Amino acid sequence: MNYGIYKNVRDAAWKCLVECNVCRLPVSLKKVTEHYGIKIIKNSSVNILGPSENGASVLHENECFIVFDDENTIRRCRFTVAHELGHILLGHPTREGYNARTIDKDRPQIESEADVFASRLLSPACVLWGLNLHTAEEIAKVCNISITAAQIRAERMDMLYKRDKFLISPLERNVYEQFKGFINNKKIALGE
Repeated sequence: MNYGIYKNVRDAAWKCLVECNVCRLPVSLKKVTEHYGIKIIKNSSVNILGPSENGASVLHENECFIVFDDENTIRRCRFTVAHELGHILLGHPTREGYNARTIDKDRPQIESEADVFASRLLSPACVLWGLNLHTAEEIAKVCNISITAAQIRAERMDMLYKRDKFLISPLERNVYEQFKGFINNKKIALGE
């Protein structure tokens, strides 16, 4: 993904955190989706997902819904909901003649963007940095994401720690300020 697209996706996740006044981890996806008027539905209630689909964002009668496969672990479900939220907030188009966004192997760029959005929403770098989290296990526990997603995030965080370029963007500083109370309380609880 080119840096310009990555930056726009990352900034969209930060903007979402600020607009929804999210100030603690794990991020409350219920709070975020309610802010945007998006309903979350378990697939076991509607049975619309195909066998290899984890989730879909659906537009029905001018209402947005996110359907997720509730047979997955809670951590996987959280990432799926955040991924689908990314599709919606990034303005990704639905397939022509089809009202849902699902895994689209013909558009890997869009899927990658939604993954980056989900990762940055659920585990914002400046907050992980503020908490001094480094390992996948630490990130998975605090952010309530899968160990796989946390491992990918830990690898990216390792690069960010080496560059030491945190709080450069005004938007990132806003996110950090919003989480500052949580960060300080967590550090006190950990005895730092």
